[in-house]
Amino acid sequence: MTTILLIRHGENEYVAKGRLAGRLPGVHLNDNGRQQAESVAQALAEAPIQAVYSSPMERCLETAQPLAAALGLEVALQDGLIEVDFGEWQDKTLKELSRRKLWKVVQGNPSRMQFPGGETFANAQQRIVQTLEALNQQHDPKDLIVCFSHSDLIKLVISYYLGQPLDLFQRIMIAPASISTLHLGEMGAQVMNVNHGASLKFPQHKSRKSQ
Repeated sequence: MTTILLIRHGENEYVAKGRLAGRLPGVHLNDNGRQQAESVAQALAEAPIQAVYSSPMERCLETAQPLAAALGLEVALQDGLIEVDFGEWQDKTLKELSRRKLWKVVQGNPSRMQFPGGETFANAQQRIVQTLEALNQQHDPKDLIVCFSHSDLIKLVISYYLGQPLDLFQRIMIAPASISTLHLGEMGAQVMNVNHGASLKFPQHKSRKSQ
């Protein structure tokens, strides 16, 4: 049963400013994102990892490189790990996109969503599942491998292996540089953890009055 660590790329200015990067070239990690990448490398440097795979997008590759260097491995690019093709939506702010009619479809009925000039969530889910299944076949059952990818791709594949309808995948949260773990084997899949290492953030409340 191959163990796959799914790691989202670190923070970049598009994440920090609420803008959809999509497949735009030249989106690099910011200072916080580089620190997150180093933290991932420190956390996993002693793990018996056999291979490191990454989406070809710069922000994923830059997150993967410190870990690969610590392990003495090369980063293998995998096109199947690339971000969802958001088409005309990429490079737009989430605030702007939230005013569009299709925003409710994205959030409430994503199985029906076709991004203008882009792909569907269903196609993206099929792509990431096929990619992980192919990697599973390439490795020995006891191997541990790492895949650096994107938030929606990781949510889609976790949703698939949990047996959730596609329309519920937005309920899963995947923070920058967080780790989610899958076991894939002949008897099926197990989701071991999701969004591990993400910082907890709570709503701000007024301080309690002394009684």
